Amino acid sequence: MATGGAAVDGLHTLGRWPADRARIAPAHPAVVDRGVTLGYGELEHRVEHLATVLRAAGIGRGARVATLVGNSADHVVLLFACARVGAALAPLSWRLTPAELARQVSLLDPALLVTEEETGSLARELGALLRAPVPTAYLTELGRPGVLDALTRRPPVPAAPVQDEDPLLVVFTSGSSSAPKAAVLSHRTCWWTNLSLSRTLELTERDVVLSVLPQFHAGGWNIQPLLAWWTGATVVLERTFDPGRVLSLVAEHGVSTMMGVPTHYLLLAEHPAFADADLTSLRSAVVGGAPMPPPLLRTFHARGVALTQGYGLTEAGPNVLCLPPHEAAQRAGWAGVPYPHVEVALADPVTGERVEGAGTGELLVSGPGLFTGYLHDEEATAAVLHDGWLWTGDVATRDEDGYLRIVDRLRNIYISGGENVAPAEVEAALRRHPAVAQTAVVGVPHERWGEVGVAVVVLRPGVATDEHDLLEHCRGLLAAFKVPERVLVVPDLPVVGIGKTDQAAVRALVTRRVQEREEHR
Repeated sequence: MATGGAAVDGLHTLGRWPADRARIAPAHPAVVDRGVTLGYGELEHRVEHLATVLRAAGIGRGARVATLVGNSADHVVLLFACARVGAALAPLSWRLTPAELARQVSLLDPALLVTEEETGSLARELGALLRAPVPTAYLTELGRPGVLDALTRRPPVPAAPVQDEDPLLVVFTSGSSSAPKAAVLSHRTCWWTNLSLSRTLELTERDVVLSVLPQFHAGGWNIQPLLAWWTGATVVLERTFDPGRVLSLVAEHGVSTMMGVPTHYLLLAEHPAFADADLTSLRSAVVGGAPMPPPLLRTFHARGVALTQGYGLTEAGPNVLCLPPHEAAQRAGWAGVPYPHVEVALADPVTGERVEGAGTGELLVSGPGLFTGYLHDEEATAAVLHDGWLWTGDVATRDEDGYLRIVDRLRNIYISGGENVAPAEVEAALRRHPAVAQTAVVGVPHERWGEVGVAVVVLRPGVATDEHDLLEHCRGLLAAFKVPERVLVVPDLPVVGIGKTDQAAVRALVTRRVQEREEHR
């Protein structure tokens, strides 16, 4: 960080946060990672050391560091080190296939790819698919003398002031097409997102946050963890979600708040230990990704856990709408009102004209927490971000009191277990099978995962296949959460206009066929 009379960092940069907290309470726990505690003083020491190493290896402002790792204290150190030198962290999903990751890495063109032992084989398969090699190192080796210098072969870069608009995170998010989109979140984006969150979900140094969302999601950083490190709270990091372990951790560490998707809370409620689990410290819990079913909501209210529902998307940082705990029961299924420092509007999906007062339309978002744009994709950026507003592609209904409920998705994305799935990407994978002539994929309600995909296919004559074969084909090309649960064979797809698939008719067809299958069981 620049100090003294030298040029200084921007007002809204995050690189100084560990140092600020280390001066106030160096011994206070910042991270608990698999039973190992890292205090704020040690966190700052490691961040500054790694920042020095990154600069010596030629990684500074404008560079991107891709990671293929699980949640860990080492990953937190790397994020803040990148923030301090002005580089952007690009966390990749270890749930993806090597082919999917290869497309993302090629788009990123990172100065460094960081992996770990658990993802080593995946990284090697990924490396074999890349056209140009990318310097790769294990996360635990980054701070060792000479490791990065030998890998990057870049000249050292001097310490330089980091600016508010410098990218901090590059997070991949599903769109309406199969092409990967990399949303760029600047320091400004993350600073304002966490400030707005703090005005609704207050955290202090006495809080203990349980973080179970993967850190390749914007929510893995910007929904509680970064705010916790800003305010001096403690974050208990988990690499996977195990309901029994989560219940134990709440009691063991005195967890006061956490965030999860409805599937997480369903798994907790169904666990045999839930009824007798000690949840007295858990004063609040945030639910996102999809509306919480009313019965499940009541289950947690009965245990004294206040739930804050909401809505967001990566391009908005991600926080947009929130439903306070005291209104969650009365407004089940609603996403709430805008966070502080966030403005929303509704636009007619056909004319683009603003919808005033109560009504339905495409949800638009404005405010200082919006993303910068999609990396290397000006056309896609211009399609969603113009005139200071983010056009979300989600249709929302607003009531007379200003509360909003998400009712549809213009881009047909569905959410399975908290993960966005683009039907076009699944359709493209299915069309690679020699027996598939046409296909359409829609999301349908599912009691455990919120939604799952169902594929409708038209087969080519003379090419043998069945549902099992098509699903196995998808598993070789797609992450598990993107693989459809069912495949329905039809003679043709319903179309409108000049041959465009009629999504509404496909959805109705799937609903009818699924109901018929259930009735015959």
